[in-house]
Amino acid sequence: MAELEAIVERLEQGELPLEESLRQFERGVELTRSCQAALKMAEQKVQVLTTGTGGDRALEDFEPEDD
Repeated sequence: MAELEAIVERLEQGELPLEESLRQFERGVELTRSCQAALKMAEQKVQVLTTGTGGDRALEDFEPEDD
């Protein structure tokens, strides 16, 4: 997340050459996708942990879904 914030800051300054801006933008997209995937996985884990049968809070193995 810190790397993504640094990339945004550099891009907002507008002082990078075009090629470097494109590289930074591509890296930012990669980081954004990674953060979104991590967030989705965390949300699914929370859902698995808080959903039980009969009101019980059951723990079970988590298998991430493929998109």
